Amino acid sequence: MKPSHRRSSRSRSRRRQAPAAKPRRGLFRTLLSLLGLSLLAGLLLGGVGFGTYVLHLNDQITSQFEGKRWALPARVYARPLELYAGLGLSPAQFERELAMLHYRAVNALEGPGTYVRGEGEVRLHTRGFTFWDGAERSRPVQVEFQGGRVSALEAPGEGGLGLLRLEAAEIAGIYPSHHEDRILVRYEEIPPVLVDALIAVEDRKFHEHFGIDPKGIFRAFMANLQAGRTVQGGSTLTQQLVKNYFLTNERTYRRKFNEMIMAMLLEWHYSKEEILQAYANEVYLGQDGDRAIHGIGLASQFYFGRPLTELELPHVALLVGLVKGPSYYDPRRHPERARERRALVLEVMAEQNLISREAAQTAKAQPLDTAPPGSGGITPYPAFIDLVQRQLRQDYREEDLTSEGLRIFTTLDPLVQAEAEEAIVEGLPVLEKNRGLEAGILQAATVVADTQTGEVLALVGGRDVRLAGFNRVLDAKRPVGSLLKPAVYLAALEFPEVYTLASQLDDSPLNYRGPNGQLWSPKNYSKTHHGRVMFQEALAKSYNIPTARIALDLTPQRIVSVLNRLGIEEELPPYPSLALGAADLPPWQVAQMYETLASGGYRIPLRGIREVVGADGEPLARYPLQVEQVVDPGPAYLITR
Repeated sequence: MKPSHRRSSRSRSRRRQAPAAKPRRGLFRTLLSLLGLSLLAGLLLGGVGFGTYVLHLNDQITSQFEGKRWALPARVYARPLELYAGLGLSPAQFERELAMLHYRAVNALEGPGTYVRGEGEVRLHTRGFTFWDGAERSRPVQVEFQGGRVSALEAPGEGGLGLLRLEAAEIAGIYPSHHEDRILVRYEEIPPVLVDALIAVEDRKFHEHFGIDPKGIFRAFMANLQAGRTVQGGSTLTQQLVKNYFLTNERTYRRKFNEMIMAMLLEWHYSKEEILQAYANEVYLGQDGDRAIHGIGLASQFYFGRPLTELELPHVALLVGLVKGPSYYDPRRHPERARERRALVLEVMAEQNLISREAAQTAKAQPLDTAPPGSGGITPYPAFIDLVQRQLRQDYREEDLTSEGLRIFTTLDPLVQAEAEEAIVEGLPVLEKNRGLEAGILQAATVVADTQTGEVLALVGGRDVRLAGFNRVLDAKRPVGSLLKPAVYLAALEFPEVYTLASQLDDSPLNYRGPNGQLWSPKNYSKTHHGRVMFQEALAKSYNIPTARIALDLTPQRIVSVLNRLGIEEELPPYPSLALGAADLPPWQVAQMYETLASGGYRIPLRGIREVVGADGEPLARYPLQVEQVVDPGPAYLITR
């Protein structure tokens, strides 16, 4: 916050006087109010003893409020970008990564989350981030580029850096059935000006009342009576918390009575700071598709793409203004309403001497500065997240994934993913046009993996890259054709006394009659024959007849065995035609097969997860590199050559 945005000395003094322990100075007034409400209780509760009922509500409060207060969704992150001298990365690609992390381009560094683009360099102030293996601190750094690569890394006062790891971008959440989402914050993490603004606008007597404000209730009752409808509310912040956390929105006297009793009980058990912290995490502040935005921590990210610590006065005022009606004052859908509401909050803050008049006027003139909307609350990478969830379910229960606040670090590379998506989105219309096909008729799928680690860098499940539906990478079985031929030739090279790259193969017409008497006569794609051809030429040019002769010589069962070793899990028929691709397989298994070939005969299971960390920061399950040699180095080298 800039100095002009800080609360006044009067406000700071009042905050220091606020009770930090469980407040009991209002005990006498609390008891009087409870006795007064007991008369109403007799009418509403049909004769049930008031004391018994209060004990029931008290038990409800302590049992729910002191336990696990919220079901926290799992948060899923992309791989963190690791910078080092020599990394192939252009300044434009780096800026694209920074945009995903919601860094702001500025003229001069303003603190964490900002960067300055220069000639052949980018200066940025990183944010602190806790990974599975430790924390990276926030600091200013300079990244220099040359020839499409990182040429140097430096940190002022520290000199050259060997490695810099940026924070991981959040790419998805795995939500409970009610799709509530929140980022929990502690009271100490809430900007003081936000606390003061919230109290000034929503409950000016928060530090004085004991859960309910009788004068406020009476004032609202008279105003509503005169208007003949509800025009004013008398609820305190504590009552709002009780209604949102324990009760429903039904408009009945019984619900209102429960709300008041429970508000006083909440104040009896918990400090003002504890109540404010719970309110800040519970309050509903918007909707993102199916996802409900709860709490100021998530709302800060959702509306501005910034953590709470990076909010400025206009952002704070808008967040507080949204409490009254997140839908009505939605800054993206109703910007004028949002500006008017923000201006009102700023005016109240100035009247309460929380900010200066000058600061209020300056803030009113600022744009709303909202971040671009997200992907409807689910993920921009639905096919990849589908893979992650399937692999997670091998180790975790569904309720753990949707309520325990797990942090899941994945292998997704956003830059590679973007290129894979562009290839499909831009490539399919060209294919359709060149082939004279109806526009939109073709589908596609892509999986990109690191051959040395098995990490899945990108995965696209269909033409509509944002659509969560049928995942063609994992589930679509398509004829694979000549993609299986390398396995046939690999099987042959495992018999070096019979087959070498220079072996001569027969490419004359073939007529094979199987055990059932059926005749099989494979043809080359070109419908021509080449007589005697070298082994490596037959593979390079994908000749069908020589491939079929190898399969018949080795037996189809041998080909199936090699395919299984390479990573094909489907049950394959041991027919000679299998050698020419007479099988339907999903792209995922074909990628696994080729990963094994490309790694030199080492099968490394493809994976989308690196680490899983609990809400307390402790690693829960490691997903180490699993390597199994399934092909001897000699044949593996020859087949990739």
